[in-house]
Amino acid sequence: MKTTLKSRAVMSVPLLCATLLLTGGCGQKEAAGIDPKLYTDSLFAVMNADRANYTKLIIGRLGPKGADAIKPNEHWEDLANGAPLPAQMFRFGAEVVAETTDEFTYSLQSIWPINSQNAPRTEIEKAGLQHIADNPGSNFYGEEQLGGVNYFTAVYPDVAVAAPCADCHNNHKDSPRRDFKLGDVMGGVVIRVPLD
Repeated sequence: MKTTLKSRAVMSVPLLCATLLLTGGCGQKEAAGIDPKLYTDSLFAVMNADRANYTKLIIGRLGPKGADAIKPNEHWEDLANGAPLPAQMFRFGAEVVAETTDEFTYSLQSIWPINSQNAPRTEIEKAGLQHIADNPGSNFYGEEQLGGVNYFTAVYPDVAVAAPCADCHNNHKDSPRRDFKLGDVMGGVVIRVPLD
């Protein structure tokens, strides 16, 4: 059972609403007058709330001891009763936003990625992810140039907000780290805003 990108868009409505409020509409440049730090902090607040609520209210209730009707699973599309994991929901939202606006991009990354596509690629991403790992509770802000465009790049801690977060990473066959606990920084949310 495959889910189309259109149906995934419905799952990202709160994030898109925040984008519309901050930018004055997708694809418009009204956000240029907003401080990039305030802009990315506001975006992260919405993303973090949505992700934490999905994890606690949905995944936490449907895990191994939860309902038999729906099972959160990395390979959810192959199951008649599968549900995407929080990291997958986050990526689906990022894909829809990337198709909808050029005002910002975001991704979930880690210095201990289960999926290699979630590893840092730029020097700012690497520095930011290391900073939030070494300094729990703090954010990282910097600027970088990619493809001739200047970006404000912010990195926010992605914390294990519920036991299933740490359990999933600790027990995953491809996990490079297996000692996460509730409240640990497991990676980071990287938000990039063009400055030009």
